[in-house]
Amino acid sequence: MMPERMQPLPLDHSACYAAMRARDTRFDGRFFCGVSSTGIYCRPVCRVRLPREENCNFFLSAAAAEAAGYRPCLKCRPELAPGLAPADSVASLARSAARLIEKDCLTEQTISELAQRLGISDRHLRRVFFAEYGVSPVQFLQTQRLLLAKNLLTDTRLAVTDVAMTAGFGSIRRFNDLFKKKYRLAPSRFRKKEPKAPQDRDAITLFLAYRPPYAWEELLSFVADRAIPGVEWVTQDAYRRTVAIKKGETVHSGWISVAQVARRNALSATVASTLLPVLPRVLAGVRHLFDLNCDPLAVHERLESMDAISPGIRVPGIRLPGCLDPFEMSVRAVLGQQITVKAARTLATRLAACFGEGIETPFAELSRTFPLPDSICSLEAPVENRLGPLGITGARARSILALAQALVADSITLSLHGDPAAEMQKLLKLPGFGPWTVNYIAMRALGWPDAFLDSDCGVKRALSGMPAKESLALAQTWSPWRSYATVTLWDSLKKGVKSSKGGRE
Repeated sequence: MMPERMQPLPLDHSACYAAMRARDTRFDGRFFCGVSSTGIYCRPVCRVRLPREENCNFFLSAAAAEAAGYRPCLKCRPELAPGLAPADSVASLARSAARLIEKDCLTEQTISELAQRLGISDRHLRRVFFAEYGVSPVQFLQTQRLLLAKNLLTDTRLAVTDVAMTAGFGSIRRFNDLFKKKYRLAPSRFRKKEPKAPQDRDAITLFLAYRPPYAWEELLSFVADRAIPGVEWVTQDAYRRTVAIKKGETVHSGWISVAQVARRNALSATVASTLLPVLPRVLAGVRHLFDLNCDPLAVHERLESMDAISPGIRVPGIRLPGCLDPFEMSVRAVLGQQITVKAARTLATRLAACFGEGIETPFAELSRTFPLPDSICSLEAPVENRLGPLGITGARARSILALAQALVADSITLSLHGDPAAEMQKLLKLPGFGPWTVNYIAMRALGWPDAFLDSDCGVKRALSGMPAKESLALAQTWSPWRSYATVTLWDSLKKGVKSSKGGRE
């Protein structure tokens, strides 16, 4: 729960209880709850029955809870909470490993290489993973691959061999054996009864579920305002874009199209066949971009005090727009410093047109991919001489280069498996990265739900010039979902919602 100025605040009782009631894993390890009626303290994700709010006391650390006389819960085991030392190596490492497995089904590396990336041994990875999930990393990986394969078998006409390779199985024999062992059926039994249906050649379509309600029009409008021509194209009912993902030394390029299927409470994601080698990463990016893991009812309830600004300002099902390309989104954040959304879009369009790669798609509106960090790093020095003619100032050019270099060196992680607090501190050390830029990146690239951009001019306009101290106090009532409140305030400007404080945008 970190405000834009990056200064820690005392724990807010109501915000902590809201996060615990939602059992939002993003707050695991950030606080602990002592229950006065039992004398036990728990993590916010504990699955026992929710205690009464008046019986809860919240602490910044397990040590603080124990100093107050509470003993640790035997079910959620506070010693496993991420962010603790030395127990941090248990839950934090296990969660990082799980997110990396979910991201690409380890199509690029083995379990041993995953452990090496995390800086631990195979044995330690197995131990911490079992402590957190009750299964080994191999079992977890097998389940992820099987579920993706089942999805492909059910909803596409890909050849069974292509399904096996796309889901990360090294051989068709291994694929068949594991299916029969786990599901007691041959892979072909999951095919829909559609004789003579053609195989997918140019693209496949899969369905990704969400919890309703879903404010689809609001999210689509948000990304439309920021869409980079040539790279992104937003229609009345769909979002389309080009995609370039580096896997090993190969860059896989293609396109995607995402639309809402309201009757199924799902989004349809159509993915070009050229992206099949990186399909798990593409689908993970779509889920992140469209915030499919959100609990909209918990967020809507917590933002109730926003009605004090305007009775109609809250939108059921509001989502936090994430991103599919963290580097692209972060570059947009740098370009958007102290200028309008439209002006930042213009600069991003020039950057893509000059340094992006051309690509053929079925859509005339999509013709280029956004440059990868490697492309920016390879520019002849000084970088301001290359980006300056595009209208990008020298300071921002150096900021973009510093970010690209950090991502290539893997010294900064801009994804959901990164620790927001740690990565935000790293970003602040880069030249030209202030609190607004870092918090915006945390919201969209790291999926941090509790950022509040109090210095943002749009937020100030939406609050009708409310004094900073008063706006921060009001925003605290929206914690732990202040990022959703920030998006709501931005949306209210477009809709011309009249503030009860006076004024109309």
